[in-house]
Amino acid sequence: MKFWPGERKSKSRVVDVGWVIDPEREATFIWDAPHRLSAPEGRTNHAKGISNCPAVTDHEARLIEVSCPIDIKLRLFRDAQGNPSMGSIDGDQSSIRPQQFSQMVMAVHPNEWRHPQRPLIQVITPLLFVADEPVWLTQLPPFYAHPNPAWPGLMLGGRFPIHIWPRELVWAFEWHDTKSELIIHRGDPWFYLNFETEDPSGRVRLVEAQMTDDLRGYTNGMRGVTNYVSRTFSLFNTAKARRPKTLLTPKQG
Repeated sequence: MKFWPGERKSKSRVVDVGWVIDPEREATFIWDAPHRLSAPEGRTNHAKGISNCPAVTDHEARLIEVSCPIDIKLRLFRDAQGNPSMGSIDGDQSSIRPQQFSQMVMAVHPNEWRHPQRPLIQVITPLLFVADEPVWLTQLPPFYAHPNPAWPGLMLGGRFPIHIWPRELVWAFEWHDTKSELIIHRGDPWFYLNFETEDPSGRVRLVEAQMTDDLRGYTNGMRGVTNYVSRTFSLFNTAKARRPKTLLTPKQG
């Protein structure tokens, strides 16, 4: 089955996936490059050890880790009317200025929560992934990490096709234990990514890509669409019809 007219299905078992940190965003140097998951601790050479299980090793080898770019140290408050608000634990000692923090970390309106007692927060990132062959990205919690203290809720994952919809990633957190603080240190494992191609046994190769004019114009078309429609996947046909043939341009140098 062809992806779009004139496009041949790739016979390669390795598909290039480009990662881009939008250069027009502020302070892009705080963002580390996404990287392969480091080998979990406790590996042994025993022939029957879990470290030699092909299902486990294949799964781990496919995970990409993204590190947290800032210190997130938050507690929840409620005003006299019971409305929730966030506050920094560090106050004046915080490593990030309040104005910049409020631009990155946003509270979701209670009407949009999944549960009336579980606030949602979001962190908008300048990081996006793109491919010129069919690839689906899945964003996952960092389940091999052991944060201390433990996160007081759940990171919400997501899955979407980066060959059609290479949008900037968002880190979303559902706060279950509202009496506990959310503490994530800069450099901590923040979330994982997994990529699926048309060939389930295929692999992806991460390459740093350029924010070309074509990629910028294409991603501008999807930016902010959630403010106008509820089901963004319904726009995929429009996106495919307007997609330039090439969006992934490896960065030179």
